[in-house]
Formats: sequence, C-alpha cells, structure tokens
Amino acid sequence: MSSATTGRFVRPAVLFTGVLLASLVAGCGSSDDDSTAAPSPSATAAPSATAVAADSVLTVQDPWVKAADAGMTGAFATLVNNTDADVTITGATSTVSPMELHEMTMRDGQMVMQAKESGTVIKARSEYRLEPGGDHLMLMNLAQPVRAGDEVSFTLTFADGRTQTFTAVAKPFTGAQESYAPGHGQGEPSHAPSASHSPAP
Repeated sequence: MSSATTGRFVRPAVLFTGVLLASLVAGCGSSDDDSTAAPSPSATAAPSATAVAADSVLTVQDPWVKAADAGMTGAFATLVNNTDADVTITGATSTVSPMELHEMTMRDGQMVMQAKESGTVIKARSEYRLEPGGDHLMLMNLAQPVRAGDEVSFTLTFADGRTQTFTAVAKPFTGAQESYAPGHGQGEPSHAPSASHSPAP
C-alpha cells in the first residue's frame, strides 16, 4: 500500500523537475545568443589600419638593420613611391641612435660613405633601394646593441614636413665586406671620420 502511494507522488515531482531543467537550458541558450550578437573588437580594427596605410607617404618593403653590438650600423629597405609627385627624404631618426642619410661616392680613387646633404629623392611612380654598398640610413652611435631578431623603429622626415614611421628587423650580415667603423681593410667602404663625415668636395 505504501509503495503504491509513493509511486503516485514521485511521478509529478519528476515531471516538475524536467520542466524546471528545460527552462534553465532555454535561459542559457538565450544568454549565449546575446553574447554572440555583440560586435567583436576586431570588427572595428580594420578601418584604423587602412587609415594609417592611406596616410603613408611611401611603401617600405623588406626593411632590415645590420645587427651590431656597438658603434655604427646601417638600415636598408626598398622605398616605393606610388604617387604622381617626387618625394624627398630629408632626415631619419631612431630611438637607438642618431642617424644620417648616407651615400657611396668616389674619393681619392676609393669608394667611401658620406652624409647625403641634399636628401634622398624617390621619383614619382618608382622605387628606390637602400642597400649595402649603396645609399642607406646610417645609425651613427648605438645607445644599445642591436641583435639579430630585434625590431627597431625608424621615422623618416620629408621635405614637406610629413613623417612616416616603420619597423625593421635586425639581421646578421657580412656581405660586401663593409665596415661601418674605422679600421676597415683596403678596398672596403670607408666610414672613418676623416673621410665620411665631411661634405663631398
């Protein structure tokens, strides 16, 4: 008798528990729907990246820095001018070193590096290579080592007052037998102060 009575009371309790669990599951589902409907932060990030690219004066391709522990070193890249007007770079800065625009020139029968006082011109609809053995951005006195894999930030200044910042990765480089400090061997590009820090004659 008691067992039959117990069975009659258990069934409604089980049914009530099932309804309660279904309500809770439905409530969780609606909460998930609300969270997925919210806009993600990445949806608003793309326009700002596009705006920065649109403000750039030049396209800087494959920028890199010659790794060095101290003294002098160089930064290189391919600069692309996609506009219809010539662009002149008048200076460059970095947080790790004072900088100069440099070029290779013949002096006393030897190729030497010197400051490019007139700036670097990138013609309209053309590209300009900054490379070892040619024009480059010179880091004059490193405040800290620049080791392979380091990222160094540079800011270019243009003749019209605009600026552009880019980041270059440091790489080990021994090609062209270049020397960016006194003590170079014969036939190597010179950067001795007596030769390279004075304007071209």
